Amino acid sequence: MRTVLIPTDFSANAIHAINYALHLYKCERTNFYFLHAYADEVYGPFKHNGDTSFEQQNKLIKRNVDEKLHRIIKKIKEKEHNPKHAFKAISAFDSLVDAVNDVVNQFNIDLIIMGTQGQTAKKQTTFGSNTVQIFKYVTCPVLAIPENYEYQKPKKIVFPTDYMLPYKRRELKLLNTLAAEFKSEVHCLYISDFEDLSNRQIDNKRFLHEELSKAYVFFETTPVKNKAEAILDYIVQNEMHLLVMVNSRHSFLEDILYRSTVDEIGLQPKIPFLVMQNLPR
Repeated sequence: MRTVLIPTDFSANAIHAINYALHLYKCERTNFYFLHAYADEVYGPFKHNGDTSFEQQNKLIKRNVDEKLHRIIKKIKEKEHNPKHAFKAISAFDSLVDAVNDVVNQFNIDLIIMGTQGQTAKKQTTFGSNTVQIFKYVTCPVLAIPENYEYQKPKKIVFPTDYMLPYKRRELKLLNTLAAEFKSEVHCLYISDFEDLSNRQIDNKRFLHEELSKAYVFFETTPVKNKAEAILDYIVQNEMHLLVMVNSRHSFLEDILYRSTVDEIGLQPKIPFLVMQNLPR
């Protein structure tokens, strides 16, 4: 049984991510958890509303959130009832990151799926602030769905790697299962001017190949240039359907996430972006 968490702010992009998730796991038994964290909504209006007590404001917003969440579930069941899918609505008086981490731990979540933008995100940015916060601070794989991306089966997956990380079985199992479901190619992209690998890299490459046993694995090398450009060029030239990267200490992805904006470094994928967390969990 797959467990998938979908944080939602009820924006069009969030609904788009839900639809992608339903297609992705159409043939798999899946528990979907829809989460909305509403602490900011209570504290924000409460500052300007002298006639309403804190408790009243909290109850009012919670009731509104619960209604919206259950409305989403009702529409899904009416539109495309799938006996393999079960749904649970969760409203949390908490910050988004804390609420997501709590749900991940409580329900042993396999994957978080969310939109790249939220209600208040600027159109010129690739990733909204909520998405970046989840990438940075939640130790669970996260799949971000671009706003205008039409669902396609992830048959061609690009996985940039320097083979320096001792990968974790749980995250690779997620990728392996996904690849098995869609009979996917996984293109391991090594960005380097040299093809020779150290013993450590060789061991990690071998482990990667073993753990992705159900995928069609290809090992590719591309010359060093701007890493973001190399990745994006490969996506376009090879018509990839999914980008997978690993977030770990001192990695290229961590460097991106801890800059002022993700877009500063030019990583703006137009395809779904799976971030696997090589961090303590």
